[in-house]
Amino acid sequence: MWCVFISQAQAQRLPEFLASTPIDAVFPGADRVGPAEGKPAVARVYAGDRQLGLVYLTTDVVNTRGYSSKPIDVLVGLSDSGRIMGAKLVEHHEPIVLIGIPQSKVDHFIQGYVGLNFVESPPRHGAPPPVDIVSGATVTLMVIGDTITRSAILVARAHGIDKAGALRQAAPAAATRVLDEAQDTVQSWQALLDSGAVRNLRLTPADVNQAFLRSGRKDAAEHSEGDPDDTFIDLYAALVSAPSIGRSLLGDTGWQRLKERLKPGQQAVLVAGNGLYSFKGSGYVRGGIFDRVEIIQDESSFRFRDRNHQRLADISAAGAPALREVALFVVPDDAALDPVRPWRLQLMVQRVLTVSDKAFVTFDLPYELPKAYTRAVDPAPAAAQAAPAATAPAVEAPDAAPALWKQIWRGKSGQIAILTVALVVLVGIFFFQDQLAARPLLHDRLRLAFLAFALFWIGWYGQAQLSIVNVLTFFSALRTDFRWEYFLMDPMVFILWCATAISMVFWNRGAFCGWLCPFGALQELSNRVARRLGVRQLKVRHGVNQRLSTLKYVIFLLLFGFSLYDLAVAEQLAEVEPFKTAIILHFVRHWPFVLFAVALLAAGLFIERFFCRYLCPLGAALAIPARLRIFNWLKRYRDCGNPCQRCNNECPVQAIEPTGEINPNECIQCLHCQMLYHHDQKCPHLIQKRAKRERRPAPPPEPAVQEVVMRRMPNITPANRPNHES
Repeated sequence: MWCVFISQAQAQRLPEFLASTPIDAVFPGADRVGPAEGKPAVARVYAGDRQLGLVYLTTDVVNTRGYSSKPIDVLVGLSDSGRIMGAKLVEHHEPIVLIGIPQSKVDHFIQGYVGLNFVESPPRHGAPPPVDIVSGATVTLMVIGDTITRSAILVARAHGIDKAGALRQAAPAAATRVLDEAQDTVQSWQALLDSGAVRNLRLTPADVNQAFLRSGRKDAAEHSEGDPDDTFIDLYAALVSAPSIGRSLLGDTGWQRLKERLKPGQQAVLVAGNGLYSFKGSGYVRGGIFDRVEIIQDESSFRFRDRNHQRLADISAAGAPALREVALFVVPDDAALDPVRPWRLQLMVQRVLTVSDKAFVTFDLPYELPKAYTRAVDPAPAAAQAAPAATAPAVEAPDAAPALWKQIWRGKSGQIAILTVALVVLVGIFFFQDQLAARPLLHDRLRLAFLAFALFWIGWYGQAQLSIVNVLTFFSALRTDFRWEYFLMDPMVFILWCATAISMVFWNRGAFCGWLCPFGALQELSNRVARRLGVRQLKVRHGVNQRLSTLKYVIFLLLFGFSLYDLAVAEQLAEVEPFKTAIILHFVRHWPFVLFAVALLAAGLFIERFFCRYLCPLGAALAIPARLRIFNWLKRYRDCGNPCQRCNNECPVQAIEPTGEINPNECIQCLHCQMLYHHDQKCPHLIQKRAKRERRPAPPPEPAVQEVVMRRMPNITPANRPNHES
């Protein structure tokens, strides 16, 4: 029985760790160790000629991954009675441990398992771990504790330590059944519930409080959410890789697309929920892992990562309720889920009591695929038939439901409309920049309003902060399995990326960095407030500024190089961006991340857009193709730079060279230089031009024209001279 589980674990790596670890550090009292043997690989340990027990590596036994999606390797010493004699963490790649907490606390946690005997006292499902979790590394330490527990039980059973192991010999009977690929009848939501194809777990705050009380955490029970009879969570789970279930819940188009995505033998699970508590949480945002749900089958378990997740707008089955969260998860490539064997979805409920104190309990949602969705096969070829053949893409029916991404776009039509209007306004700003820049007050007020829109609506509300991770993921998809559907699942981010790509042809990176980036807007707005409060601005010399600005290109190239080696590592290093902390998570995060983000914002109070100018890898990635732009909209005078230096001195990001040229790699298209270009009171060129007009002598006045009236006089002769003598 145990060999079924071992096939899912890592390749046997026990010998390499035994060679570098003293045996007494894992099994006190032992003076020598034998060679690795068997599967799972174990090594017998001795004191002289007397055998004391076994040593094994947890990842040789169970396949459980942490936040990093990499194995967490622990050497465990197990006595002949099943007692854990020692344990030592020998290798891991967990960012939470690497960044968040010291190694000593992890070692102390692991030592809490020494002395426990899970053969004599098996762990109860849903009970908290027997060792207190260190705050700040909850999921990582839960994974470590879980692997120690389950691997100890499995190794004990495999070597006959567990006397009750014979009771499990009848379990493999389910191996004689496989998924019935021909069963694809569409059923209603209620029919799926009645048959057990969809399983449900409903909890109230009172249920959760009782669980905390049973675990001995009365303080956590007192931190209840909502009224006792409210719906804490109404959780549903279904195996949608079964054709009938998948077609019913996803619709014809969604089911066809899932079949195209699934590899031979790969399974998919739909999880949906309503209520006060989210089964997704925020762990997948900051660490890429869904830490609140775990799939457990026998002694193997796994968690889903963001790359395995697809958000759905709703459920297609007739009569399905409106659910707040609907997620489609594909089982990771390095894990396995036998569709015809029972498994359970474990939900972790966590309550934060103080900054340094958290409590949690777990609840199980058991699932077993009804026999109506399977078929019997001959025992001999059962294993070969268990992995279904790859399904060829089917022709969509004329009346098929729209693609899943189309459904999501329809659900966000209001947000898409608002973002589209904002982009049209921004295009208008750039196309009519001369008319806008000629009115300094209007330019300033309009820019202030747009920055506020970018921060509050695009960032904090729409969660559409672009990141260098998007760039790395895109290039990784080009090298592996590129599908537009992956990128269309988030309309806001997709539209912003398209707008940014198009705008680079016209205005380099300035359209995004200067107007649409929420974190850039946060920096500029906070700097404006600082200026109003009289904070003195630091002027960085041109040469120093040029050298510091190269740092962001170095950071980008390093991240890009790591992404070619391991995308997960690059995603961890991408925490150099404070976007998750400041925009996505609203500063609700562990204090080192918050401190880092606040420090960058504080630097921006003295040097405007400090992070954008010197550290932003996304800005560097967008600046590299800036030279390919085919338009130059920013106007300059021949006097700019020689001798005039006003634009150079006043540019908010020092993107203007002393010679007068604008550096397109650093320009954010704020249009401040264009405002100066049109300002006849600030631009020296226009001031000088006006002064010349005023000094020019006026032309002499033209002489006044005098009107002369000519009158005709009569010709007087002696004959007609009047006689006045009479």
